[in-house]
Amino acid sequence: MNSVLQRVYEIGIIPVIAFNSVDEALPLCKALMAGGLPAAEVTFRTACAEDCIKKIHEELPEMLLGAGTVLTKDQADRAMAAGASFIVAPGFDPEVCQHVIDKGGIMMPGTATAGEMQQAMNMGCEVVKFFPAEANGGVDKLKNIGAALKTCKWMCTGGVNAKNVNNYLGYNQIVAVGGTWMCKSDKIKAGAWDEITAMSREAVDVMLGLELGHIGINCADEAEAAKTAETIASLLSMAVKVGNSSIFVGKKEFEIMKKPGRGTNGHIAILTNNVDRAIYHLGQRGIKFDMDSKNVKDGKTIAIYFADEIAGFAFHLVQR
Repeated sequence: MNSVLQRVYEIGIIPVIAFNSVDEALPLCKALMAGGLPAAEVTFRTACAEDCIKKIHEELPEMLLGAGTVLTKDQADRAMAAGASFIVAPGFDPEVCQHVIDKGGIMMPGTATAGEMQQAMNMGCEVVKFFPAEANGGVDKLKNIGAALKTCKWMCTGGVNAKNVNNYLGYNQIVAVGGTWMCKSDKIKAGAWDEITAMSREAVDVMLGLELGHIGINCADEAEAAKTAETIASLLSMAVKVGNSSIFVGKKEFEIMKKPGRGTNGHIAILTNNVDRAIYHLGQRGIKFDMDSKNVKDGKTIAIYFADEIAGFAFHLVQR
């Protein structure tokens, strides 16, 4: 996938913004970045869109910028010149689409039917927009279309919110979603930047769905492992299941290693909805990863260890 689209995928949620004035541009983007969403689709619904993109691009270059509601070739040119890394349209206009592609830009045209999606793919669009997503049948419709268009990838916008975001992002052909729930217009007008940061952080946490998977405990040998497993099982009234290299207690909440494994004391598995996105977002929070430990299946990471131990335990992310 193109490096820009790869970043769109890793960030996962792209805030969609209609700025009222250029003065809102920097404080809003700083609030989004502080909450873990260093991206924005700035819509051309308002006259200041071009100036906002330019200002953000110049002063916050780490912000991933797209231009939305692009209806004409002129708007596309102005958006790209201002610093937009990708262009998004509400509908599929072959002329605008081809114009952006010919200029080396990334185009995500709005589509609602398999025919539109197929035409956009054949023009060279790697990702297309599904809009309005909920009104057009949501993720269930895309699963039906995806069974035929297996290489089609979507960014879904329109009706996506905190309650259904993971329904969309849980489908592997959906690259990202666009949304406004973390930066609603009333919050922007009120300059409620701290609230926007908090809602952005909550959106990221909901998307990642991080939770404890299991605790692995290192033992010197099989005899110590068996004794440890029986002690924990008796204490918590849990079942014991013996495996080849470890003994599981309960519903695999505890993994007792028959010989020392990774980590001084053992390991702790953290479940997540998407390991690739968790790597990106936890990396933004200062976590470093042992990239050599990455386990990839069908092009997506399903497990990876942190580079450093925490309290003598090796932590690793595991795909839910």
